[in-house]
Amino acid sequence: MSGILSNSLENSVDATRGQPLAARILARKDELEDALAELGPYENIERVAIETALATVYLLITGDLAHPSDVVARDLNRWLERNKHLAQDITRRQRAARMARAA
Repeated sequence: MSGILSNSLENSVDATRGQPLAARILARKDELEDALAELGPYENIERVAIETALATVYLLITGDLAHPSDVVARDLNRWLERNKHLAQDITRRQRAARMARAA
């Protein structure tokens, strides 16, 4: 139970703070893609929210992600902050399952 519930609710956005923007974006994108794959058939609201977030980031990362323009970098940072808590319960379950398998 301690693997599921912890004192800090950390997501990939907070966990990667201080890393380059490209690494933070790709980590969160991967996390949302994993969460989308795990959703059940009746979780439509969450599915639409995740699909919308992913569609937005796919459009933003089409250029040079290592050296984005100021406008794209600002939009990517806003995307990170806007979608920071999206699917957090799903990603927390995934992390707990990975930790259980590793133990």
